[in-house]
Parts: sequence; C-alpha cells; structure tokens
Amino acid sequence: MKKLLICILLAGVAAAVSCVVRPVHVDESLNVPAPIFPDYADCTIPTNIGPMNFSLTVPYDRAQATFASPVGEWTLEARGGQFTIPRKRWREMLAAARGGSISVRVSALSDGRWIAYAPFSLHVAPEPVDPYIAYRLIEPGYELWNRVGIYQYNLERQRQTPILENSSTGGSCMNCHSFANQDPDRMLLHLRGSVAATMLINDDKVERLNTKTPQTMSALVYPSWHPDGRFVAFSVNDTKQAYHTNDPNRVEVYDNASDIVLYDTSTHEIFTTPLLYDTPAFESFPTFSPDGRTLYFSSAPYVADVIENPEKVHYSLCSVSFDPDTHRFSDTVDTLYNARTEGRSASFPRVSPDGRYLLYTRSDYGGFMIWHSDSDLWMVDLVSGRHWPLTAANSPDAADSYHSWSSNGRWVVFSSRRLDGLYARPFIAYIDAEGQARKSFVAPQRDVEYYNRLMKSYNVPEFVKGRVRDRRRAISRMAKQDPGIDVGFRSQE
Repeated sequence: MKKLLICILLAGVAAAVSCVVRPVHVDESLNVPAPIFPDYADCTIPTNIGPMNFSLTVPYDRAQATFASPVGEWTLEARGGQFTIPRKRWREMLAAARGGSISVRVSALSDGRWIAYAPFSLHVAPEPVDPYIAYRLIEPGYELWNRVGIYQYNLERQRQTPILENSSTGGSCMNCHSFANQDPDRMLLHLRGSVAATMLINDDKVERLNTKTPQTMSALVYPSWHPDGRFVAFSVNDTKQAYHTNDPNRVEVYDNASDIVLYDTSTHEIFTTPLLYDTPAFESFPTFSPDGRTLYFSSAPYVADVIENPEKVHYSLCSVSFDPDTHRFSDTVDTLYNARTEGRSASFPRVSPDGRYLLYTRSDYGGFMIWHSDSDLWMVDLVSGRHWPLTAANSPDAADSYHSWSSNGRWVVFSSRRLDGLYARPFIAYIDAEGQARKSFVAPQRDVEYYNRLMKSYNVPEFVKGRVRDRRRAISRMAKQDPGIDVGFRSQE
C-alpha cells in the first residue's frame, strides 16, 4: 500500500511538470508570433532570473517548445497547461547565453496537424538583477480590506515569504516600506491605525517612532534614505482619496497640503527648510541623489478646489542642494521639468545609482498616478537635461507607475496594470548604458496562472540585495507594547 501511494504521488508530480522529449515533425511553419502568456518574447532578461515558464493562449491537443542556446538544443512538452522549464537546464542556458540570446520555437498539435510558430528570442544581459523584490499586497480599490502584508519574493528561486503581515499587528494597515541602498538590514515601514508608528530597522536594532509633531501636518509619509543612512527625507501630507464611478482612473489620491522634511536617525529629530515647508505649494515624493548632495522632489502650485478639479494639479520636477555635513539646504530650487510649460504632471522621481539618470512617472495630471491609465515611465539625463519616454517598457493604455532601480543600475522594477487593467503586477525592464529601456516582462512565477488567480495588487515594488531577516515577532511586539520614541522638530536658524 505504501509503495502504491508513492507511485501515485510521483505520477501526479510527473503529470504536472513539463518533460524533455524528442521534437515532432512539423506539418506547417507560420510566420506569426507564438501566442504565449506571459509575453516574454524578445525580452532582455537577467542572468540569475528563475525559469520563465509560459503557456499557449490558444486551444491545442499537445504542444512543444524547443530551446536553442550555446549549450545545445532541447525540446520540452507542455504539461498541465504550461511549459515548466527544468531549473538546472534553465541555469545552464542562461550561463552559456550571457550577453547573447536563447531562441525558442513553439509548436502545437491541433486537428491532427503540428503547426510551428515563428521563433522568438530571450536576450540574456551580462548583468544580474538584485535577487529580491519587496512589495505590499492589498486589494486594488482600497475602500475595503482586512488582510494586508509586506512580502519579499526571491526572483531566483521564485519563492515568496512575508516581511510583516497585519495579522500580527491587530489588523492595522501598513505601507511605505523603504530600504537604504537596497540593504535588507536597513529598512523602515509605516504602521497605521491603533498601532500607528514608523518602524525603523537598522541591523539588529528596531525602533518604534512616533513621528507626528505639533509643527507638522501629519506623521511622516513618503520616504527616501540618504545614502549614508543617517537621514531620511519624508513628505508630510494631508492626503485624501476619491472614488470614481465612471472615470477609468478609478481612484484619485490627492493632497490638500504637503511639505518635505528630513529625519535625523541619530538625534530623532526632524528639520527642514522654508523652501520645502510651510509654503502654498504641494511638495512631495522626495528622493536623494546617490552622492547625497541633491534632493529631488515633485512640486505643484496650490489648488483650492482640488477635490472637485483634480485635473488642475500639475507637478513639476525640482531639486535643491543639501550639505550632509552642515545639514543645510541651498537657498534656491532648480526645475528639471516645468509642468506649466509642458502641460503634464511628473512624480515619483528616482535617480540611477550612478547619478546619471532620473526615472519618473508622467501623467496628464495629479501626483499619485498608480490608477492613471495614461501614466508612463520617463527618463531624464541629468547631464544633458534631455527627457524621453521608456517606450519599450511602457504599456500603451494601462498605468505604469511606481518604480525603483536595481543596485547596479541596469534594471528597474515597476507596477503596471497592463495584464487586466485592474490589478498592479511587478514588471522588470533592462536599462542600457544610454538610459534606454528594453521590453519589460512580468516577474516570473512557477505557476503561469498565479497572477490570474491573485486578487491583490502589488504596491511599491522595491529591489533588495538580499533576504530581509524575519523580525515579525519583534516588530509586532514593539508595535503593541512599546510606547516608542517621540520625534522632535528642530528649528533651522
């Protein structure tokens, strides 16, 4: 009986996994692309990405995929509705094709005839990608939710593990996780609700920060770490949400007011400059340059009737110099993108690790563009000042927004609703030395149908250089029991 049970289990596993077979004789070759999901055709991929399993989106009786690389050619038969690529063969192909390409030819049997589609390529970049991405999973509408968590996903081994789930914090909301230079041991995240606080993690040290001060309109919101790890730039926002019944941009997130401040992790104090604080303008989405001497941000003129007319709000991209030694800002603000003359809005600036390029999101209006179907990723060369869209990475009619750079500056991960128009999924794109993007691809999963079944959106995808250690017990215990550190406000003379 025991042997029979083992045989049944092994047979079930074998039936669910694609197998390597001899190629069949093809009756007809078509000069049309293979209809596959996800669309990985002609993408540029990292050398260390996990197997990019895919399926055919048309009916078939049997299907095969033939892979050709410098280590040879082999054929895989679909099982369980998808091509499940053996991990060992995949790693061997990527290593051999580094800087080159892998050719894939898909054939399908239908009505007794084998039809071959035009081959497509997987271009293997010389550079690897950071092995992890971190993100929040939440229902896409935000009106109603009960389970929220921040998770990490190993792109090499294709495994998801929790960083923190709200089941351990009394059902609270959590958001705005951020890492210092993609370091998994230096991060922060916000808790909301009854346990409201900012949790700051620095190696083995965990702090609970109470960041609302009498001088600021809110607790700290959108973060960006200074490269030396001492300072974190934050916005403070009076944020509201509106839900549309007919507008394709289903959710509008807008500010009644917003400012930018810096938090000093060594003194537990906030400080700022009049250029960024207590002005009529909406200043938000701060981000530091890699050398820590420039703070970039978005700024829009104050609009009194923003709730009735969100389309009036247009953010420019600006910058101000910062001296980390004296903790002083310059007296002038520079403008990289002028929304008044360009007619559109720009937000979420992020600078490449080498300091050469700045990636941002552009949309017709507003600042929080994750629901704007017209939002696209744009790049600006910080040397020449030239702007251009990342056409190869963007989708034609779905929101492409929140983005972050890999530590080597060759990859970006961003959220996109292109798969169904509703749920945001993590897409990855290669950025070459000239700041141009290659075709983007959704982060591969072992199960091709995973995204079609998952009824949550990926928020704030961030690259991480390694695994975030499990500190869930320490964070939840401190959130519930520790009174925390009251952050002060330091006046600048």
